[in-house]
Amino acid sequence: MLCAFALVTTVHAQQYPAKPIRIIVGFAAGGAADVTARMLAPRLSAILGQPVVIENRLGSGGAIATEFVAKSTPDGYALLLMPAADAAQPAIRRKLPYDLERDFVPVTRIVLGPWVVVVNPSVPARSAREMIALARANPGKLNYASSGIGSSAHITTELFSSMAQIKLVHIPYKGVSDGVVATAVGQADMIFASYPAAQPMMQVGKVRPLAVSIAKRWVIMPTIPTLHESGLKGFDRSGWYGILAPAGTPREIVMRLNTVIGSIVNAPEMSDALRKQGLEPSTSTPEEFGAFIRNEVAQNMRIAKSAGIVTE
Repeated sequence: MLCAFALVTTVHAQQYPAKPIRIIVGFAAGGAADVTARMLAPRLSAILGQPVVIENRLGSGGAIATEFVAKSTPDGYALLLMPAADAAQPAIRRKLPYDLERDFVPVTRIVLGPWVVVVNPSVPARSAREMIALARANPGKLNYASSGIGSSAHITTELFSSMAQIKLVHIPYKGVSDGVVATAVGQADMIFASYPAAQPMMQVGKVRPLAVSIAKRWVIMPTIPTLHESGLKGFDRSGWYGILAPAGTPREIVMRLNTVIGSIVNAPEMSDALRKQGLEPSTSTPEEFGAFIRNEVAQNMRIAKSAGIVTE
C-alpha cells in the first residue's frame, strides 16, 4: 500500500502543475504583501504553464489566510504568501487554529524588507543616538505608531525600546501607511516604517529618517546609519515574505517551486523591480526557511513576553 501511495504521489508531482495555482494573501490588494505576490505570479505562470491566481483572504492579522492554506489539500495548488507578521501570531495569540511547524512545509523565503526609523520633523533628534537620549530623558512622553498590535513593526519597536532601555507609548494604526501619515502630521513621534510607505513622506520632508533596522548599511539608503551602528549592537530585524505549502505536499513539488521561484526572484529584472519596492531578494532552501521561521517565532515570543504584548 505504501509503495502504491508513493507511486501515485510521484506521478502527481511529475504532472504538476495540471491546473491553476492559487497564492493566498492575508492582506488587502495594494499592500506590500499583495504587490509582492502579484509581481511573482505572472512570472511563475510563464514558467509553469498554468495560471497563478492571487486570492486575498483578509482578517485576524493574516490568520484567516494562514488557516485556509493549512487546511487545504497538500498538492501544491494552494500556497501561502507568508509575511513576517505570521511569525508574530504565535507570540501574541494564545490560541491559533493552526501550527506553523506542524501544518506547513516551507518552500522558500522571497525577500527581506528593512524598516526605516522615521520621526516627525519637530522631534529634536537628528540621529538614532539622539532619539534614544531624548527618550531616556523623557520616559513615557514620546510615542510611536505601528501597523497594529502584534504586527512585526510593533514587536520590532519593542525590541528597539528594550535594547535602548527606553519607554515609548504605543499607538496602533490599521496599517503602516496610516502610521506614517500620523507621524507626518505629528500625532505620533516616530515609526518603524517600510520603505515604500515612508519614501513619499521622506521625499517631501514630512518625516525625517534616522536609521535602518538591518545590521549593514542598505544599498537603497546608503547614507542612513543602521541601528547597529547607532549603539544597539546586533540589532537586525526586517519585514519579510516567503512561500509556504500545506504539510504533506510532495517533496518533488516543493523543490520544483523552490527552484523556479528562486530563479525568478534572482533574475536581474525581478531583483531590480523588487528593490524599487524597497525589498531585497533573499531566497533560501526549504530547510533554511524553516530554520529562519523557527528563529523568528522564538525571538518574537521573547520580545512579546518581555513587553506584555497579548491580543487575546
